[in-house]
Amino acid sequence: MPARIRTLAALFASCVAAAAHADTATIAVAANFAAPAEALQRVFERQAPHRLMFTSGSTGQLYAQIANGAPFDALLSADVEHVDRLVAAGLADPSLRFTYAVGKLALFTRATGKFAPLDLKSLARGDYRWLAIANPELAPYGLAAEQALRKLGLWDSLQARIVRGESIAQTFALAETRNADLALVALSQVVSYKGDAASFEIPAELYAPIRQDAVLLKRASGNAAARGFVEFLRGAEALRVIRSFGYGTEPADPATQSR
Repeated sequence: MPARIRTLAALFASCVAAAAHADTATIAVAANFAAPAEALQRVFERQAPHRLMFTSGSTGQLYAQIANGAPFDALLSADVEHVDRLVAAGLADPSLRFTYAVGKLALFTRATGKFAPLDLKSLARGDYRWLAIANPELAPYGLAAEQALRKLGLWDSLQARIVRGESIAQTFALAETRNADLALVALSQVVSYKGDAASFEIPAELYAPIRQDAVLLKRASGNAAARGFVEFLRGAEALRVIRSFGYGTEPADPATQSR
């Protein structure tokens, strides 16, 4: 057999072997992490033969879907508690769960002229109509927003002006479309936004740390794409992408991240 034909045959066999080992994974992603997840997907799929599909929503909604049998292979949660529940219920692999990002809360507005400068004092002003937050019962960023407003002594006085989104994505959309004057959202959403807007990072001491855990679900124990992506999230390249979207990260050593 001529050398060129042998080379082409070997290349074809290699491609067939790679395709045979390729998997597709469906990942449930907390709404605040939708944009970083897409960036990570591009990096991951350049390095591996696998393919990923994402479904985003509030962590509470995604948890309920998984508990009711939704065919997700992994969860990128916006908190620790919902992953704890999945592990306790035997639905997730405790050896493949870790904190992939530490979220930060920000105040956001499209009314840049009205709120200049934008800061904590803006929340106490009496000349705006609506402040959007995510539902604290469904979304960890909504709970963080409630904690910050309580620490500032504003929670009770602002009740008539608070409008709740079902997810942090819906909350951001309320302010982005100017249906809310202000919104307490994920800093990552602010970093990703390219329009005319103003933002202010909420001091971390005003709310509990937003530790976001990833976990492989038990149903996907044999899915190479899901397992590969979860393990990829621990690597230095993934951590650089995550930090570029405004998140904090914990040490990359899995021994320091697992529980």
